[in-house]
Amino acid sequence: MNSNFHIRQATPADVPLLHQLAARIWEPTYCRILSKEQIDYMFEKIYEEEALLQQLEEGQVFLLLYAADQPIGFAAFSLKATTTATYKLNKLYLLPEAQGKGTGRKLLEAAEEAVRARGAKVLELNVNRHNPAKLFYETCGYTIAREEDIPIGPFWMNDFVMQKRLV
Repeated sequence: MNSNFHIRQATPADVPLLHQLAARIWEPTYCRILSKEQIDYMFEKIYEEEALLQQLEEGQVFLLLYAADQPIGFAAFSLKATTTATYKLNKLYLLPEAQGKGTGRKLLEAAEEAVRARGAKVLELNVNRHNPAKLFYETCGYTIAREEDIPIGPFWMNDFVMQKRLV
């Protein structure tokens, strides 16, 4: 990995930083595919500090990506199914100005390494069916396993579930 980048595991003390990053990333990422009401609703449910702390306490592992000592993104994963050694990539986000420069791939590879070290055989993720990030995941070796429609409050997430075998 380029020496200008480093990744570290987040702790509960990093929750304010995760919240700040999400506040800068969330709306620009989804404004073309979700309504403002859905963006605001989901941000409150997932990225307010209390929600982030709860996710950490429930076992999500967050990785923070830095470029030149500045935080530029984060990922989060958790164990999904112990019987199949499947992990779920819950989040992968970069500041808009950091996208398209190979940093997302560095963060994704770090998440894959981290789950592989925990015994993962498969890494699974959800991506909105209209999200251009689907192409990014395909170039990183992920394939569509199925479609999934998930209710989130009064809204729906219409996703592809993508997977990559790690063995």
